[in-house]
Amino acid sequence: MKIVSINASGSYDILIGAGLLDEAGPIMRKRLGGQGAAIVCDDIVDKLYADKLAESLAAGAYRVSKYVFPHGESSKNGEVFLSLLSFLANEKLSRRDLVVALGGGVTGDLAGFAAAAYMRGIGFVQIPTTLLAAVDSSVGGKTAINLNAGKNLAGAFHQPRLVLCDVNTLASLPIEVFRDGMGELIKHGVIGDRELFYSYGNFDSGNLDFQNQGSRNLNFPELEKIIARNVEIKAAIVMEDEFETHKRKLLNFGHTLGHAIEILSDYSTGHGQAVAAGMAIESRAAFRLGLCDESCAADIIRMLERHGLPVNTEYRAADLARACLADKKRDGESLSMIFPREIGNCEIVEIALGELEALIEKGLMNTPGEL
Repeated sequence: MKIVSINASGSYDILIGAGLLDEAGPIMRKRLGGQGAAIVCDDIVDKLYADKLAESLAAGAYRVSKYVFPHGESSKNGEVFLSLLSFLANEKLSRRDLVVALGGGVTGDLAGFAAAAYMRGIGFVQIPTTLLAAVDSSVGGKTAINLNAGKNLAGAFHQPRLVLCDVNTLASLPIEVFRDGMGELIKHGVIGDRELFYSYGNFDSGNLDFQNQGSRNLNFPELEKIIARNVEIKAAIVMEDEFETHKRKLLNFGHTLGHAIEILSDYSTGHGQAVAAGMAIESRAAFRLGLCDESCAADIIRMLERHGLPVNTEYRAADLARACLADKKRDGESLSMIFPREIGNCEIVEIALGELEALIEKGLMNTPGEL
């Protein structure tokens, strides 16, 4: 088992290993205390893991309740958020009790925001069941729901009290969902660890055989190590800039355009897929603006392609620019975008809104055979 510690407005540990779901209740009892534990999960994860978690929580002497919502980004809305708050109140959870987010990023965002708002803040535990949530959304305390005007526009910074990442749960992921997480792994390498980035070339995520607990190229102990290193990169940035005033914006590489793609697709494009396309577009733009050399952009694009991720989008620059206006990273008449300088080193650049469409156009692959 790997342990990564975060010391921000709240201090907590991220435990990464196999079989942690079975031990969740006793671990939480020892570390956190409390009486009630409300599991929040979607209808898919409910059938896979909720009973096992409930049994473990009961073994930890918790009074267990469960809230299940329809899977998908469309459930990350105000109606479901208010319904969840009412559920917590009806279950008579107190400030000493815990909300337990079991699932992917949508679950963590929704449950975390509810925990931040209920009684002005109660504790919550993240138990990610997707690779993307394990290395990204479960770490750092960002919680949110979507509004009609844009993604993650209502939310709060609310750090979890504990994160339990059971790598065994990743065995149930469809390959497309696993690849969503690969996009975030690649992102962390680009912004902070050159060696980690190039290590992803040693395996092909399309050939992983999770039903046999790994493959000849990537086994579960290696996956624990990779997840831990990604979490360390994010944790270091979060501890330096918890509330995203500057450096934490680096974690948004690919996300400004990725969120725009999600919005334009009405969230039919997965988050990791959209962010991958955003990273490719921003990398091409960086090369064409002279911010990085051609080999840097080409290596990013090749790595995304190796793991079955998109490197372009069907949407026009004008439509993408318009969707970007709803991004929470917008500051008046400018928008923060992240561009690679070299693998392992990125730069935050403020882009005037009037220049955004032309910049995006530089990043689109309009001709076959282009970078």
